Amino acid sequence: MQTSSIADFFNLSDFSHRAIFENCQYPWEALLNLSSYLKKQKLGKIEIEIPTGVFLVNPSTISIGKGTVVEPGAYIQGPCIIGANCQVRNGAYIRGDVLAGDHCVIGHATEIKHSILLNHAAAAHFNYVGDSILGSHVNLGAGVILANLRLDHENVSVRFRDKKIATTMKKLGAIIGDKAQIGCNCVLNPGTVLGPEVLCFPCLHVDGYIPPHAKVKSSQRNLVR
Repeated sequence: MQTSSIADFFNLSDFSHRAIFENCQYPWEALLNLSSYLKKQKLGKIEIEIPTGVFLVNPSTISIGKGTVVEPGAYIQGPCIIGANCQVRNGAYIRGDVLAGDHCVIGHATEIKHSILLNHAAAAHFNYVGDSILGSHVNLGAGVILANLRLDHENVSVRFRDKKIATTMKKLGAIIGDKAQIGCNCVLNPGTVLGPEVLCFPCLHVDGYIPPHAKVKSSQRNLVR
């Protein structure tokens, strides 16, 4: 059953893999289920023609849906599922344990590992997405980094609403609710949690919990002499 915490971030009604969130109290717990969930799927169903120049590693553990375009130069390592009508562009680097819904974009020089992308999520230009969840219609601007490892290598804690929650996860990136938009060259610290429809202006360093519909801006102004 979908808990209220999950429903506060994601509308899963059209996401064909919503079962991965079952019995999760907090959305990031779905990442703990990701590897085992993929192992239970019937992978190896590639429903498109793969062009010359695409690197498929362990193709028996890769599934790609109808209508998806994979450009030459993309690197895809299983296990992973890429849904229907997605774009995997030249230079994309998919490192395994990736679950992408339908109509997603994984763009040039974007690296993704151990992450979940809901339908219509886009990481289109020079992004790093590690151990993270992107909600439906989330867009990462060019150069956005979702950092997933603390500098001291301790387990990541999450500030969620009014409390700090310890996790068992040494690597945890960002949890980004539906329709949030992250401006170019932002860095989200490990364990950052953004509610739906958050707007982060470009070139920010973001951490903690950002509530739904908030706008995150820099207090600095350019000084022109």
